[in-house]
Amino acid sequence: MTAPTDHWAELQGAALLGTDRRPLPEPDGPLAGAVDRTDPAAALLDLAAVAAVRRRAGALPGPAVEPPAPAAADPRPALPEPAARRLAVLLGTRGGTGSTANLAELLPQWLAAARAHGYRLPPALVPALLDTARARSELRADAVALAGPLGRWLAPHNPDWKYLTRTAADQDTDGRPSELLWQEGLFAERVTHLTRLRRTAPAAALALLASTWSTERAEDRVLFLDSLQDGLSADDEEFLEAALGDRSKNVRATAAELLSTLPGSALAARMAERARAVVRPEEGRLRVVPPTACDAAMQRDGIPVKSPTGRGERAWWLGEVLAAAPLALWTADTGLTPEQLLALPTVDGPDGGGAEWAEDLREAWARAAVRQQDARWARALLGAPPRPGRDTRAPGAPAKLLAVLPPAERAAWTAAFVQTHGLGDAFQLLGACATPWTPPLSTAVVAALKRAAELGSYPWSHSGVLGMTERALAPETAPAVEALAADTSPDTAWADTFARLAGTLRFRQAMLAELAP
Repeated sequence: MTAPTDHWAELQGAALLGTDRRPLPEPDGPLAGAVDRTDPAAALLDLAAVAAVRRRAGALPGPAVEPPAPAAADPRPALPEPAARRLAVLLGTRGGTGSTANLAELLPQWLAAARAHGYRLPPALVPALLDTARARSELRADAVALAGPLGRWLAPHNPDWKYLTRTAADQDTDGRPSELLWQEGLFAERVTHLTRLRRTAPAAALALLASTWSTERAEDRVLFLDSLQDGLSADDEEFLEAALGDRSKNVRATAAELLSTLPGSALAARMAERARAVVRPEEGRLRVVPPTACDAAMQRDGIPVKSPTGRGERAWWLGEVLAAAPLALWTADTGLTPEQLLALPTVDGPDGGGAEWAEDLREAWARAAVRQQDARWARALLGAPPRPGRDTRAPGAPAKLLAVLPPAERAAWTAAFVQTHGLGDAFQLLGACATPWTPPLSTAVVAALKRAAELGSYPWSHSGVLGMTERALAPETAPAVEALAADTSPDTAWADTFARLAGTLRFRQAMLAELAP
């Protein structure tokens, strides 16, 4: 007997175009004529049902699929069960509690701590972690490391996890550049890879960048140059000197800034010569004679003719020269400390007029201290935390100067500032401090929050700092925050704020304790 004809394609056409434009097929075999065609739409559904049953009943088994080889063994210790349950909550695969902060903000801390302990994740949680890291690139390095061999085994089976192959290549420890990541990675992944490679193999990273430098976009070249800050040395000078001739002014400026951080570079020597010409120590004062023009040599060394900030041209050129000159030249030439130099009065021009350039001088030295990571100068420029009634603005950006100091000193300076001035101007300073904050800094922040609540301000006026405290406040301050919540009138917004913060601190405290071996 002849097998019935498969009319599936014709039925699909009739369904898409309409039965009035595409006639229904005539079935053959035992069902020929058995379908009522009075209502074409109903007939189409009947014929489709018959065809579907026929196709399924007549399906033949396909060839056996060769199962893939299992994932490589993972010798790392298993994640403790309480920590596994906590990760499930952080990933959203289990219900959490509404009395804590946004759990997604705590996930990076959990991943970093678990990775530091060298744990192996439960297989059931690896897919959820890889999905989360796909949407949050900042989690990928930790996620890939924690996923381990199982993650690398899973990646080829899901296109959404393609990033894992590139990130895993980025974590090679033999110092060889990953051609796969450099050639196929997204721009952010390439920048991250270059930055990490600079920390372990600076020469290999520079060679990798040089191999594609001429084909990169100007805006990308700027960010790639920024990556060279890690491991910057005299070995990079030749490449950076060549970049001073780049067609992009931003690339030229970035190359010049990097060269100015190398004390022995030719550019640093050229800037030192210019700096000596514009600032002259004499008879217990500093005579400031700003440049009167920006010549071709200055422009090649990264100094734009026009100020992008709207400042006067001479002030702009003065600042650019001083910010790029080695700070050591001032102490070496005068025999004075940074504090003594900053205390010297300034005179203007050859006639010794006023002190017009004093602020420009301090601003430029502040930029130089940040650029050259000079803690002595940063300390001198910051001085003691401002007292009440004094101008709280340090020269340059105080948070950037703070970042030059050792972590403990940073925290102590910021704690003193918060104790005196509260949290109104402390957001950037707190952001410059290492996390978790030290107990003294955490105590100062909690006390400042208490004062803010007592003065009747609203929590949302401190939303930036509050968001930071949830991630950075020392968990040991949880009892103090709980006491604030208990002492605050329940009909105020601060009561909920303190309760939520206390819950977050307890959550973090338990989270880190569960990960302890």
